[in-house]
Amino acid sequence: MNAELVKKALEKVLDPNVLINMVSQRVRQLAAGHGSVNRPLVAEVTNLGIADIALREIIEDKMWFEIPEFVALTRPTGRGRKRPQHWARLKNWEADEESGAKAVVVRKRALAHG
Repeated sequence: MNAELVKKALEKVLDPNVLINMVSQRVRQLAAGHGSVNRPLVAEVTNLGIADIALREIIEDKMWFEIPEFVALTRPTGRGRKRPQHWARLKNWEADEESGAKAVVVRKRALAHG
């Protein structure tokens, strides 16, 4: 890879990790060969390697990327969700009146000897 092309491509992309991913994906496409997607999008590709062609495509704005917006994920509330029936027998949640903290009280089941 040509170091000058890498520097110019980094000016366009700004993130080296994104640049690496873009170049590697395009190199795979160009190496595959046949089809309209697998042809170089820039002119004068003689004496250039596949990675250099991919870098030139990025520099000449033939390839671009979009970073998706981050969507805040919310944790499910659990309303209306059925809990396993054995939870009700084994655990009770009791709130401490003074601190308002919840504590788990585990009831021991009596073993039936038969």
